[in-house]
Amino acid sequence: MNRLGPGGYSVGMAGIELRSTAFNDQTPIPDRYTKDGENLSPPLDWSRPPPGTRELALLCEDPDAPSGTFLHWLVTGIDPASGGVAVGEPPRGGTPHTNGFGDRGWDGPRPPVGDRAHRYFFRLYALPEHVELPEHATAADAHRMLDGRSLAGGTLRGLYQRRDQR
Repeated sequence: MNRLGPGGYSVGMAGIELRSTAFNDQTPIPDRYTKDGENLSPPLDWSRPPPGTRELALLCEDPDAPSGTFLHWLVTGIDPASGGVAVGEPPRGGTPHTNGFGDRGWDGPRPPVGDRAHRYFFRLYALPEHVELPEHATAADAHRMLDGRSLAGGTLRGLYQRRDQR
């Protein structure tokens, strides 16, 4: 059984190991992958999804944002055989959705100056069927559609704190 994290969302979904060569679980996300840096999506790789997976969905969210959980990245329809995503690239076969900044695709961390380090949850879902999400889905919308339908998943958490007024 999955335990619930901030906002009641599932944490530590079993079955898929989600990793990055840029940072380890619960360690700082390098500036390169933030809006203070190059704003490139980080490299991610994952273990093989379970049999019966038709597609993958990936999201990144910040539950520590002042206005509530903020969506940084949401991609559906990812090829289950892809195995990962390279720096600054969209996941193979995926459809990027609009994020909390109003852009399609990835936009990296940029919490308010002076806030403690925010947590960024990267979540990968193995889905047995195609899931249609609205173009302007929120993190809560994504969880409502994905949490109960996934065969397996993985979570990677990164941290980021702004040091100045860049």
